Amino acid sequence: MRELLNFILRHGKWFIFVFYVVVGCWMLFQNNPYQHHVFLTSANEVSASVYRFTNNVTSYFSLRDINEDLNRRNADLQLEVIALRERLRTINEAAGLDSSDYAADTLRHFDLRIAHVINNSVSHPYNYITINKGALDGIRPEMGVVDQNGVVGVVNIVGDHTSRIISLLNPHFRLSCKVKGSDGFGSLVWDGRDPAHALLEELPRHTVFQPGDTVITSGYSGMFPEGIPVGIVMPDKTDHNENFFTLKIRLLTDFSTLSTVQVMFNNLKDELRVVETDPMLKKQQ
Repeated sequence: MRELLNFILRHGKWFIFVFYVVVGCWMLFQNNPYQHHVFLTSANEVSASVYRFTNNVTSYFSLRDINEDLNRRNADLQLEVIALRERLRTINEAAGLDSSDYAADTLRHFDLRIAHVINNSVSHPYNYITINKGALDGIRPEMGVVDQNGVVGVVNIVGDHTSRIISLLNPHFRLSCKVKGSDGFGSLVWDGRDPAHALLEELPRHTVFQPGDTVITSGYSGMFPEGIPVGIVMPDKTDHNENFFTLKIRLLTDFSTLSTVQVMFNNLKDELRVVETDPMLKKQQ
């Protein structure tokens, strides 16, 4: 207490000066309309500047939440589009119209879950991706992973809170694909060179294609439905033998900027596994 009193006594002149300045300013701005207007205008400008700065800061830190909400809405919209396609296919079949353009309706058996990439490599011989979702979020091995552009990879190892994905940029991962509009399918594999390109091997010679055609998943697995975009056929000269083509494909997914992905939950996977492993079916075969 004594130190506080000594401090006040030592600086008492300054406290009295500040007090008179505040009282003088108050009397000036309160009793004179012009000065009062100037004070309010200046105060509003200062307040507006502070508010703008605060809003910019809070908006920056909210970008991640906004991006996650947009990705969640995008996934919901994809499922709604699938449901609408299914209804359209049903109507066309009832009317006797061709419904061959609705192969992508197999997506209706899949749900999408948003996850964020926390580690990624594109320059190694065998590349992997780590996401921030794991077993406690329902992630299981052999689930397909996509982003807004196309196929990313397949879940390989799952922890409680994180999972590792075998990237499409990994020679150990082969994906059954076909050229959109054709029936012949081959295996898409990365050759370990350019992270923007891969090879579609063992494509039957009778397959009709042109540079610029879209390569999509064939649907011959429980990881990806038919019709998920993968890449574009390049105009480079293709290798071939007597029976098969090998096409160079430009991948649609930019793995160097990968940040948000969607894990695909196949609602029929357990049923397919039971059917495919049924001992009675094996005996019949």
